[in-house]
Amino acid sequence: MTTKTRDTRIEAVADLPSIRIVRDFDAPPERVFRAWTDPDLAARWLGPKDLRMHIETWDARTGGGYHYTMWRGDEQVAECYGSFHEVRVPSRLVQTFCYTGWPDSVSLEINTFDDLGGRTRVTNLSLHDSFRVRDAVLSSGMETGVTEGYATLDELLR
Repeated sequence: MTTKTRDTRIEAVADLPSIRIVRDFDAPPERVFRAWTDPDLAARWLGPKDLRMHIETWDARTGGGYHYTMWRGDEQVAECYGSFHEVRVPSRLVQTFCYTGWPDSVSLEINTFDDLGGRTRVTNLSLHDSFRVRDAVLSSGMETGVTEGYATLDELLR
């Protein structure tokens, strides 16, 4: 399954329980990477437009971690946390991702930031612990959060 919305390609990897997301941004890797790792910037773009992120902890360094909640008005709708396993400025970010709504599932996310000469191609590979979980993520509406978040990031990078 491959979905392409605007400039964002989201695809299920056929032989692995994983999702690959590829998107080009009109900014150099240093700026795009900073938007991924600076908590004030990440809170401004990560997720769907109708949600507000509240960061509990954010330590974007190798061995650090994060914990945040997502809110719609006064209602908390999601809680996520994980560890930063490798933070290599400005080319690679490896982290785990846990959503408390699925307590027995952890994904490993490998983000690469490729320099396209003033532009950046971000490739996110999310490896899930089963095809069932991967397919549930794909059908959860995550495409909306990714594409809306990336559109907001485009505006932020301008």
